[in-house]
Formats: sequence, structure tokens, C-alpha cells
Amino acid sequence: MFLSIDAGNSNIVFGFYDNGSQTWKYEHRVETKREVSVNKLAKDLQLFFLEMGLKPIQVKQIGISSVVPEINRTLISLSESFFNITPHFINEHSYSSVNILTTRPAEMGTDLMANAVAAFEAHRSACIIVDFGTALTFTVISDKGEIIGVNIVPGLKTALKSLFRNTSKLPEVKLELPTSAIGKNTIHSIQAGILYGYSGLVKGMLQTIQQELSMDFTIIATGGLSEILTNLKDTFDYIDRDLTLKGIKIIAERN
Repeated sequence: MFLSIDAGNSNIVFGFYDNGSQTWKYEHRVETKREVSVNKLAKDLQLFFLEMGLKPIQVKQIGISSVVPEINRTLISLSESFFNITPHFINEHSYSSVNILTTRPAEMGTDLMANAVAAFEAHRSACIIVDFGTALTFTVISDKGEIIGVNIVPGLKTALKSLFRNTSKLPEVKLELPTSAIGKNTIHSIQAGILYGYSGLVKGMLQTIQQELSMDFTIIATGGLSEILTNLKDTFDYIDRDLTLKGIKIIAERN
């Protein structure tokens, strides 16, 4: 199996690609904590392996993307001690063949690069990747596979947490799209405001990008929250929750 580790600000995702079935067969998520130890992650993975009937020796190769520098060394040590594998830790040199047209290419997150590589590998066309994570990002790719640029907005959960932290009387609510865009009580009002508001944001951003560049794009949604906004189903050509994991695998194998 190939193991893709995607360390984001909210979760560390362990995605296991089974070479026999050629599918992402197993996925394990843990909350991202800056002070997490190798032993804590190893015990967590050991329990997951017992539940799934897996053994560490089944993993033959590991690729890591991390946007949380505080845990980088921990993830490398975990790979070496638990799996006895030296991982490929993705950095700006891992995709030197990809032309990045931003003013500071080295600042681009490795997760976004993994998305871009996987999307262009699959579709070979101009793409916009909408990643619903801690941040909501729009990565724009040309029909030559160039990274034209990225837009970043606070993610759905980030926006909700900000609302709860800065107001005294508003309750926490589930991220569920209500049937009506007009709120009838406090919970409904928050759900309608955030979720229909973000739906409009996504549609408007995509329309503006395409108008500015005068191009048609393949629109791909990814990220753990990509399926919540069901009213955007017709806006996306594809929804691929495993896009980042796929990109990590491609980049690691090429290196």
C-alpha cells in the first residue's frame, strides 16, 4: 500500500492506497494538535490497524504534505519508527517541473500543489479546484498545467467559529444546508446565512475568474466539507474528496 499523509490545520489525514484494488481503501483522521507526540500518533494508528486488520509492513511507500511546520519532524519520525520507511516530505523542490506563475511560488501550500498536480494529471485541461478545508481555496490551473494563482477565503467552519467566539448569544450549529434561505429562528438563520452565503461566494468567485481569463474551466471540488453545499452540485464537474491524497502519491512517486 501507499500511504499519503495530509497534515492540515484541522486534521491529519492518513490515506491508504491499495495497489491490488487500485483504490483509496482506508482513511484515518486525527485532529491536528501542534504538540502531538510520535508515541500518541503511533498508538492511535496501532488501534486503527487492529480495527482494520492491517499491518504496518503492508505500507511500502509514504508521501507527506504538511502546512503545519510544528509537526513536520513528528510525522517524519512516525514514518521511520512505525513503518520503518523514510517518507518523501513534499517541499517546493518536489514539483520543480510545474510552472507556478505567482510572484512567490515557494509560499504556495504543498496541499494546494498536490491538488493541482492530481487535477491536471486526471483531466489535462484548464481547471479550478475549490478546496473546502480550514480555508476555502480556489486554485486556478491553465490548460498547460501552469498554476495561474490561488484565492483564499476563511472556510465554513472557520467562519462559524469566528461567529461564535465574537458573539455572546449565538449557539453553535451543525453545518447542514436548510431547505429555505430565509432564517426563521436563530439556528436556521445562521445555517442559511453561512451556507447559502458561501454558495453565492463560490458561484461568484468562479464566474469572476472565468470572465477575467475568458476561459472555460473544469471545476473540481475537494476537501472534507465539499459535499455539504448540495445546492452547488451542478456547479462542479467533479467532486473528489481524495484529490489531495492522489496528488501526494503522484508527487512522491515522481521523486
